[in-house]
Amino acid sequence: MKLYSAPQAPNPRRVLMVMAEKGITDIDVINVDLMKGDNLSAEFRARNPLCKVPVLELDDGTCISESAAIICYLESLYPQPPLLGSMPAEKAIIDMWDRRLENSFMQPVGFCFQHGTGFFKDRMNVVPAWGEESMLQAQKFLPVLEQQLQQHPFIAGEHFSVADITALCTLEFARVIKLRAGDEYPAIQRWYSAMQQRPSYNA
Repeated sequence: MKLYSAPQAPNPRRVLMVMAEKGITDIDVINVDLMKGDNLSAEFRARNPLCKVPVLELDDGTCISESAAIICYLESLYPQPPLLGSMPAEKAIIDMWDRRLENSFMQPVGFCFQHGTGFFKDRMNVVPAWGEESMLQAQKFLPVLEQQLQQHPFIAGEHFSVADITALCTLEFARVIKLRAGDEYPAIQRWYSAMQQRPSYNA
């Protein structure tokens, strides 16, 4: 299998962290240069018509895109340690928090990056006002995250899960838009310190 990835991009990092947590070493990682527009080539478009990374290419040529779908596939192949939960309620809670993080935190941070910095202005219509609104939406999620982490050691409860990976990748990518969880969020700070100690942190 091959994973088409990109350094510093948060969604590929989510998959790389899952691979590290599960000890997966038999997937070739191929970095795509987003700055040069390698993801816009006809060759890459054949793998993902949306021109996004990551993409997991199976040995038979089947291509799976979208981080959550790739992680679900890897969880099926490598069930230990479970990152999507073991029992029905646990699975649902992890999925709930992962969706909350994607919709209310990761997407706004991404929109703020795209429309606030104009990084991809050569290939998209930049709307600065949408970048500003997205920043506000991302900021609103931090108190929600803080409250959850005041009650639990990990985002989805008592155990490390894919929700923690999504939160970490988003929080660190948010630095590019100058959004940080400072001392006013002590529970997030405690959790973040714990995340930095995991072997997958440097994946």
